Amino acid sequence: MAPPKKSTTTLLKEEGLERTDNSMRTHSWPMIPMINQKNYYTEYLKRDDQIMVVREQEEALRLAAAQEQARRQGGGGGEDPMATDEQKGPDEVAEDEEVTRYGSKIIVIHPGSQNLRIGYASDALPKSIPNVIARIAEKAEFEFEERSPKRMKLDVDGDVDMDDEDDEKARPVEKDPEFDSQINAMSVELKQKMRSNKRRLLPSSKEQTISYNRRTVPETINEHNDPHRVEWTEVSKDQPKEYYIGHEALKIPDTSTPRYKLLWPIRHGWLNERDYKSKRRLMEDIQIIIEEGIKNELKLDKKELPNYRAVLVIPDLYERNYVVDMVEMLMREMRFSEICIIQESMAASFGAGFSLACIVDVGAQKTSVCCVDEGMCIPDSRINIKYGGHDVTELLLRLSLQNSFPYSKINLRCRYDFLIAEELKCKYLTLHDGDVSVQTHDFYLRRPEKATQKYTFRVYDEVYLAPMSHFKPALTDHSHKLAGRRSLWERSYDIYDNMPNDQMSGAQQALYQSLSSKLTEVANGAPEAPPPRPFGAHLNPADITPRSSVAGSPVPETTTPVPGAATPSGQGGGQGGEATANGSVAGGASAASGGLTPHQVAMRVWEEYDSTVPVMPLDRAVIDSITHAAKGDEKKMRDFFAGIMVVGGAGAVPGFRDTLEDRIRGGLAGRDINILIGVPPRELDMQVIAWKGASVFGKLRHTNDSWVKQREYDMLGSRVLTLKCMWNF
Repeated sequence: MAPPKKSTTTLLKEEGLERTDNSMRTHSWPMIPMINQKNYYTEYLKRDDQIMVVREQEEALRLAAAQEQARRQGGGGGEDPMATDEQKGPDEVAEDEEVTRYGSKIIVIHPGSQNLRIGYASDALPKSIPNVIARIAEKAEFEFEERSPKRMKLDVDGDVDMDDEDDEKARPVEKDPEFDSQINAMSVELKQKMRSNKRRLLPSSKEQTISYNRRTVPETINEHNDPHRVEWTEVSKDQPKEYYIGHEALKIPDTSTPRYKLLWPIRHGWLNERDYKSKRRLMEDIQIIIEEGIKNELKLDKKELPNYRAVLVIPDLYERNYVVDMVEMLMREMRFSEICIIQESMAASFGAGFSLACIVDVGAQKTSVCCVDEGMCIPDSRINIKYGGHDVTELLLRLSLQNSFPYSKINLRCRYDFLIAEELKCKYLTLHDGDVSVQTHDFYLRRPEKATQKYTFRVYDEVYLAPMSHFKPALTDHSHKLAGRRSLWERSYDIYDNMPNDQMSGAQQALYQSLSSKLTEVANGAPEAPPPRPFGAHLNPADITPRSSVAGSPVPETTTPVPGAATPSGQGGGQGGEATANGSVAGGASAASGGLTPHQVAMRVWEEYDSTVPVMPLDRAVIDSITHAAKGDEKKMRDFFAGIMVVGGAGAVPGFRDTLEDRIRGGLAGRDINILIGVPPRELDMQVIAWKGASVFGKLRHTNDSWVKQREYDMLGSRVLTLKCMWNF
């Protein structure tokens, strides 16, 4: 029999189930009230004094100011206001000596495609060494690389014995009807210019040159009669060195035992991914070249580097991976105490003392154009084109061989021939039409273990036509410059939305679009449909990449006029669309119309960038750069055109600035704009002006906030560059 059921009241009272409140908490956890979503606000990491890097920076400045004040008080107070100039002299001298001592602990590093410039910030000029390393290999470069300039193949295999003095297979130059027609047109244009300038033209000048070069015979000079004989690098057969760098590497005999192969870690302003199979080996070679340069040129041991600081000069339009890996090498491997980075055009403006200028840096394998205003590079004005002095050297040899150059076997893949070609380029090139005539010159061919040969030859217009390739880049082949591209380093991606975040400017983007129609098709989202306006509705990968969140960001400013649709005056004929944060294009067909996501659009754009060699005439590049920098401001545009400065070794050709000025004036279609192209003041060498500016930047004690310390880099890694760089890294 079941027990009787009890009521709820009985259960609560008799069984003790009734709840009683004794005001005691069941746990010790603090009770946090709900956040009022309507009035929510926080200041976390919104003020500079909350960021560790900025706090340490301000603390260091306060400490330096306190030490300076203590020093002044210990020295008897401040300066006497009634002191004369003679009495102030020793103090000023002492201050200069202090700055010199400060700069003697700073090493400035400027790596280039062909040369590395390195030195103390207190030095007047840097030490320049070839940026090359020679490592033991099975074959030297002349044994497996194609001859340069290219030659016609007269036999089946095309092999040519470089030791055979009577070999005539190397003489014929590769024929190209289009190239010949362009050269003939340039020759006619040169003759017309010379006639208009009342220059004397001799008939059959080219025939005289060819006839003389065919008849000339080299003169043999014994080694003991050659006062300028070359001291070639001796290679030990029993215990060969693992590597040689710089001038020693270039002077290794091509037929040495064992063989050595030359490796240039930086080619065309990019990391040389063609000749390397490992990222670690490439960065190791860069580190070896810098360390050996510091050891041999600056007489400084690697163990002392933690007591020194470094200034690294980087390109204006750099790749993010290049900067990150270079900083990683300097901080982790070489263990500098502090480093800072500066862009090339910014450094050049520092070195020349210009606050507003258009910097044209003509290097060995790349040329960059950038407008600088108040000591800062204007982001949209940066242009990086992949040709330079090396292309001029190759074109000079090709034109000379067509004129029966007596040393017909010259080959840039051979080290001694490379040195001869560089010497001929530096001595005889000119862009003054008054210097174009039939002239007789000579050079000395010095080879290892062979007698010196003296060649006499004649030149005519090839010394003028070769440097004109800066304004007609189609004269040389640029397709090989993409070999190995992206085989070792992938693009840099934003960690938040996985979008490419390499540097890109409006001027460089317009250059790519003028060379590739696929970019406009991708932007319009309809490959079959023509673009709504010439090179309009373009994408800027630098603008479509959010920096801190996947949330939508405000639409950036309207893009500048696209030079691809420019009128003859250099002004944009139309206005491009506005690139939004998600990768679509306002004012044109959106990416969604073609079924593409923003990430797919960005990837297709960057893939097209990587498959296109950025090349354009230098005068056009200057006009486009200034057009993007001025953004429609007529006064600023005139200021930039009146402040163009040419730097870099390849721009030292006589008459280069005058020719560039004439072609820019012609590109402006008669507009009344004053164009002034100058060189660095104070008789500074054009090749070292960027290094000099970087040394000045490094010696700014209390105004340079770009130094990255070891402790900061250990905590934040490359992310600290976002806080330390003066531009948007």
